[in-house]
Amino acid sequence: MKNPYDCLRPLFFRLDAERAHHLTVCALKTGMVPMPKTVSHPALEVSLWDRKFPNPVGLAAGFDKNAAVIAPMMKMGFGFVEVGTVTPKPQHGNPRPRIFRDVDNEAVINRMGFPNDGLNRFKENLQRFLDKKPRPAGILGINIGMNKTQTEPAKDYRLLVQQLAPLADYITVNISSPNTPGLRDLQKRAPLMDLLAQIHDERTKACKIAPPPLLVKFAPDLDEAQQGELVGALLDSKAADGIILTNTTLDRPDYLDPDFAAEKGGLSGAPLRDKSTAVIRSFYRLTKGKIPIIGLGGISSGADAYDKIKAGATLVQLYSALVFKGPSVIEQINTELVDLLQKDGLAHISNAVGMDVKKEK
Repeated sequence: MKNPYDCLRPLFFRLDAERAHHLTVCALKTGMVPMPKTVSHPALEVSLWDRKFPNPVGLAAGFDKNAAVIAPMMKMGFGFVEVGTVTPKPQHGNPRPRIFRDVDNEAVINRMGFPNDGLNRFKENLQRFLDKKPRPAGILGINIGMNKTQTEPAKDYRLLVQQLAPLADYITVNISSPNTPGLRDLQKRAPLMDLLAQIHDERTKACKIAPPPLLVKFAPDLDEAQQGELVGALLDSKAADGIILTNTTLDRPDYLDPDFAAEKGGLSGAPLRDKSTAVIRSFYRLTKGKIPIIGLGGISSGADAYDKIKAGATLVQLYSALVFKGPSVIEQINTELVDLLQKDGLAHISNAVGMDVKKEK
C-alpha cells in the first residue's frame, strides 16, 4: 500500500525545515495526522529499569521540545517518547535558519541551541498529558539541558530534576549538543562525576520512592581515550542508570552536498549511522554490558535498528527518519525487527543485545 507521506513529502520539503516541523506539531495537536498501524509482539517487549517498554523503538529528544504532543507520538507506535531538551528559562536558541536538509543523503544539520518555552510551560504541558486518562501505552523520558547564559550548569540541571523527576519515567542529562557553548566540556571525568553526584542528590530529594532512572547522552565525536575516561567515571560514580549514544556529529562526510556540509551545527540522519553504531559497540565493550544503552543515529529500517541492538543497545531511538520516511517507518522497523529475530532463531529482542560483541570473544 502506498505510504500517505509520499504525497506530502514534496510539499514539506518546499518549506523551510523549521516551519515544516512547526506545522507538523500543530497538525498533531489537532489530530489531523493519520496514525499508522502499531505493532504489538511479545518478542519486542522490553523490561528495563523496572519499566515495561511495548517495543524497543523510541522517539529521540528534539522533536517535541515543549512536551506538547506526547500522546499523539505514543499513539504512532513508539515504545517510548523522549521530550525536550528543556531548559529552566525560555530561550530562542540560535538565529534562523538553523535546520538544513540534504534530501538525497537523508541527512540533517541543526544548530538549534535548545530553543524551548522553558520549564513552566513544559511542566504545564506534561501535567496535562499525565492528567488525561487513559494514558497511551509507552514510556516517557524527559531530556534536560542548561540555558546558554548559565555559568554553573549544575544549578540548571538540579532545578530541572527537582521539578520534573517525579513526573518522568526516566531523565536524560544532555551534555552533548554541539550547539550550546561549553556544554561538551562536561564530557570529561571530573566535571561529569561532579555533575552526576549533584543530580543524583537532587533526584533522591525529589523522589523518595522509585526515583526515575538517570541517563547521560554523549556525543559521537569521542576518541577511544575519552570514551574510556567517561566509562570509568560512570562506573565509579554509580550515579547513571543508562547511556544514550549518540547525539549529532561535527563530522562532514565528503559525499554530502557541499553547500549543505558548509553549514555549522550537528549532523544527523543516515551519514551518522555507522559512526554511532561503532560508538555503541565501543561503550558496550568498555562497560562489559553493565550499563544499558539506548542507541540512535541514522536508524531508518529494521536492519539499522538491529545493527545497533547487536552492537549493544537495549533500546533504540529515531528522529530524522520521520522527516524522510514519515510515521509509517515506526511500524516498518518493528515489523522488520520481528522478522530479523525469527531469521536468527531468537525468541526475544533481549537475546540480540550485544550479540556481535559477544561473538568477538
